[in-house]
Amino acid sequence: MEMKQLINEAKQIRDKAYTPYSKFPVGAALLTENGDLYTGCNIENAAYPVTCCAERVAIFKAIADGHYKFKNLAVVADTKRPVPPCGSCRQVMSEFFDSDVEIYTTNLHGDTKTFTMEEILPFSFVSSDLPEEEVK
Repeated sequence: MEMKQLINEAKQIRDKAYTPYSKFPVGAALLTENGDLYTGCNIENAAYPVTCCAERVAIFKAIADGHYKFKNLAVVADTKRPVPPCGSCRQVMSEFFDSDVEIYTTNLHGDTKTFTMEEILPFSFVSSDLPEEEVK
């Protein structure tokens, strides 16, 4: 799947975002290594900390279906610059994405910036940082 197609999928799912508080809908589209597509949109809650971002929704859907290897992720929002994933999403991405997975950040104006996982979250905290007896 081409970058443009993946971004288009992210734009389409963005329309389904539940954002009554922030009014900031975000869409994400995730491509697994075997070509399966998972999409996600942000879902807010009156108790703000339990809100879930679009990127994590897509990743969690894929994980729930047994996928653990990913190729690309596209994220889109109505921003002036290509929308960057938040810190929580970057940490979740670092758990499941190899360092060379490409992340396409974009906006509704067509501005796009591509990062690898290593570039978007260098020196990330990973499972190998935990004491050996705690790693599952």
